[in-house]
Amino acid sequence: MSDLPPHDDDRPTDPADPTDAAFEDIVGAETDRDPDLAVIEAGSRTLRAQAGPPQGDIPARPTDPEVDKALREVETELASRWGETKLEPSVSRIAALMDVLGEPQRAYPSVHITGTNGKTSTARMIEALLSAFELRTGRYTSPHVQSITERISLDGAPIEAERFVETYNDIKPYVEMVDSRQEYRLSFFEVLTGMAYASFADAPVDVAVVEVGMGGSWDATNVIDGSVAVITPIDLDHTDRLGSTPGEIAAEKSGIIKPGATVIMAQQPVDAAQVLLKKAVEVDATVAREGLEFGVVARRMAVGGQLLTLRGLGGEYEEIFLPLHGEYQAHNASVALAAVEAFFGIGSQHARPLDIDTIRKAFASVASPGRLEVVRRSPTVVLDAAHNPAGARATAAAISEVFDFSNLIGVVGASDGKDMRGLLEAFEPIFAEVVITQNTSHRAMDADELAAIAVEVFGDDRVQVEPRLPDALEAAITLAEEEGEFAGGGVLVTGSVITVGEARLLLGRG
Repeated sequence: MSDLPPHDDDRPTDPADPTDAAFEDIVGAETDRDPDLAVIEAGSRTLRAQAGPPQGDIPARPTDPEVDKALREVETELASRWGETKLEPSVSRIAALMDVLGEPQRAYPSVHITGTNGKTSTARMIEALLSAFELRTGRYTSPHVQSITERISLDGAPIEAERFVETYNDIKPYVEMVDSRQEYRLSFFEVLTGMAYASFADAPVDVAVVEVGMGGSWDATNVIDGSVAVITPIDLDHTDRLGSTPGEIAAEKSGIIKPGATVIMAQQPVDAAQVLLKKAVEVDATVAREGLEFGVVARRMAVGGQLLTLRGLGGEYEEIFLPLHGEYQAHNASVALAAVEAFFGIGSQHARPLDIDTIRKAFASVASPGRLEVVRRSPTVVLDAAHNPAGARATAAAISEVFDFSNLIGVVGASDGKDMRGLLEAFEPIFAEVVITQNTSHRAMDADELAAIAVEVFGDDRVQVEPRLPDALEAAITLAEEEGEFAGGGVLVTGSVITVGEARLLLGRG
């Protein structure tokens, strides 16, 4: 089994030092695991230290009528293709598109991110860190909150609508060529992935930060060879496509681990960790695990976010202000820091920590719209895109930690096929009442169907149904205000990225 990582400057651990003690507690918790992991870890080469600009917000619709018209035409053409929930598990079509485009994804190194929750926030943190070290970045994430152009970012901001349209028109002939030769046309997500990789090569970027759409092995993004593979926490989601246990889901997600890559692995369920480590052994990848090679040493609440001490692969980073709420965001930050250290060769080539002032500046610039985002006061309205039970549990814990609500009203609108009973059960302890609604997407779960589940979880007297989101927001705000002007009333809008995006527009953001 691998040794614990040495501390910076090879100094001995001091049990009286609260920083050391906190990290040793993390290590102790992580090593109290299934002994079967020892067999896998015996063959695993684990990584240890051996030898930007502010984030862009969500873009609004273009103000130029002609540009807006052109963008809508592109959106309509993309929408005519298979949606993101209809999949044919293969990378043959996207590989064919990359071939005719001249393999643009090979023009830059990549950091590839998979997992169940935390992918987009982690991607934004990685992007901010790389940008702070004066690298030109491209970021590809999904789904979008409000505008399709959010999915492709350059230099920390979504690409302009004009550039999005130009990129689509540039690759359209090649897309049609591939369509004519394949059994199925390229999907919505495959075309967007092609656009992202082409725009990154055209920029050109120094590094791409790429989030998978779903899974890993057969995800359209998986035509890159990420030198760093990031695995955020794995839990149950998309079980009809990925598997019914964390281990089965990890088998699919482990497909992004490429030969010789460095794997940055967040804390995982034991069966998922076994699968990921086995894959790393098979392809001779190097592994760094949260809680062993890196981790969160300490965190405390601060105005507008939290103050962190992180132990990275090359040393300790103190007094890191992260303007995001929730313990899970602290863990995302530790994963992002380790990924960037690995990208710069820390742990495999040298042991020097990254410049602390640059790290502080980068983390202080991070934004993650739709993730515990406060969009209104009196009463406070918070948006969070939790859409599965694990995400809901993390959000509920963060709400309880950060806000002092005495009367919190939930507004929940979901997409079909999700475990909404599990999500609602996670929120039940913190919601005084819940308003069930639905967004305008064709994938939206019927409000009455969702309400039937909510009644079983909350009871009939705590559930209200308002199928139109504007009516649901108005009803929730009214309920939150019932205790009086100075009471601790609040509203949490959640259940789907689409619901959050539409609420964000209705509440004047974007």
